[in-house]
Amino acid sequence: MADKKGFIAEFKEFIMRGNVLDMAVGVIVGGAFSTIVKSLVDDVLMPVITLVTGGLNFQDWFISLNGEKFATLAEAQEAGAATLNYGMFINNIIYFLLVALMIFLLIKGINKLHKKPEEAPAPVTTKICPFCKSEIPLEATRCGHCTSQLEADK
Repeated sequence: MADKKGFIAEFKEFIMRGNVLDMAVGVIVGGAFSTIVKSLVDDVLMPVITLVTGGLNFQDWFISLNGEKFATLAEAQEAGAATLNYGMFINNIIYFLLVALMIFLLIKGINKLHKKPEEAPAPVTTKICPFCKSEIPLEATRCGHCTSQLEADK
């Protein structure tokens, strides 16, 4: 019995970790985002591409593996024909590229919202020799270039 309590406590600790909860939220939001992008591709972009290309519909690009000719993919599937659906593959590539673009734009927008902390200026460690105008260490009492005696900074 003690072994089960240890297992349950360990499992609860694992689930309650911040990164597991963050990942769960990410998966849920990603699924919802994916639905939006799928709708963008299927309901907005593909009809425009079909219109621009003169009625070209990638979904009906397929090869019937039994050699029969079908007008549409739906007709071939209704007849029970095995098909190689390369048009659907093209749709999925377009879908993937659009999801990647949307995520890129989202991340880019989020990064713009986050202000980067201003870097503190580097501490001054050198000064200019008043005689030869060479750069020398701040603590120097004699110039290493022209050997002039320097006044101590007050």
